[in-house]
Amino acid sequence: MQKPVISKLGIHSLEDALERCEFLGMRLSRKRRFILELLWESKEHLSAREIYDRLNRKGKEIGHTSVYQNLELLSSQGIIECIEHSHGRLYGSVTLAHSHVSCIDNHEVIDVHVELPLDLIRQVELQTGLRINSYTINFFGMRDPKHGDNIDIVDYLRSPE
Repeated sequence: MQKPVISKLGIHSLEDALERCEFLGMRLSRKRRFILELLWESKEHLSAREIYDRLNRKGKEIGHTSVYQNLELLSSQGIIECIEHSHGRLYGSVTLAHSHVSCIDNHEVIDVHVELPLDLIRQVELQTGLRINSYTINFFGMRDPKHGDNIDIVDYLRSPE
């Protein structure tokens, strides 16, 4: 039986993640499946401790060591994302090229898809002598107390105060 061809562009769904595990010959243990399901359901970046706590609150008994070992294996194989954050490693389900916005107020990390202008990418290539084939940008921000979570386009067009 021929193994499925898995896209190198990233994993788009829980099903893709499970297929990637199978393709790589990884055993799909209950615990590994629990972790993958949680990351895909939550659509958040979670620490190993948060993953452990949430799974155990759901009645899915799993130990700390098992969580850490599975996260390390899954992230090293590109099945899940691991980002180094000021408060430790965070894990998420998005493996496609993307950028992050880190909220300084609550330490939340939000996935965003940003496309840089081609002339800016070309400028970086000329400065470095390297061909750019992907990039990520890390933004840092705080909630605006005047607007709460709702910032409209007018805020982006105004000049800095």
